[in-house]
Amino acid sequence: MDVLEAIRTRRSVRRFSEEPVSPEALEKVLTAARWAPSWVNVQPWKIVVVEDLQRKEALKATLLPNNPAAKGFEQAPVLLVLIGEKGKSGLYGSTFATDKGDWYLFDLGIAAQNIALAACALGLGTVHVGAMNHKAAAAVLGVPEGFEVVEILPLGHPAFEPKAPPRKELTSFVTRETFTGPAWGTP
Repeated sequence: MDVLEAIRTRRSVRRFSEEPVSPEALEKVLTAARWAPSWVNVQPWKIVVVEDLQRKEALKATLLPNNPAAKGFEQAPVLLVLIGEKGKSGLYGSTFATDKGDWYLFDLGIAAQNIALAACALGLGTVHVGAMNHKAAAAVLGVPEGFEVVEILPLGHPAFEPKAPPRKELTSFVTRETFTGPAWGTP
């Protein structure tokens, strides 16, 4: 599958079959994160691979009430917990380079999407899960000061193929030259 097809066909998967994720597939997915771009290549991420049932249950308990991903935490054979190192990304020297401050969330978002696209290309599914008590999730994993749990991605074989949600047309969010310039596709 080429990258454009993976982008078009990737879906948020919240229900998984019992089929395990092979070590080779897991390695490929993790390698996709390895090659994600980051601010001056600082790679401010750490990924914890969780397969232990009790630890998965403890992480599930950190989800906000009625989180639609909760069932996926039980079913997915693997949870990938993405953790960002604070105060490393977005800096030149010891000063934040832009008014956006620390870029670790941006960098981890790219790594997470690389994971999701690689999973899709391999016939696996995942979903970005951020609606949780992040401090409680960090406590489950023993995350030290200076690092933050950003999101958890359940990973496994989809139980079914979710339908594509509606997407905005390019003309509704792309303009030329200025914010109020002509919409994409218009002269």
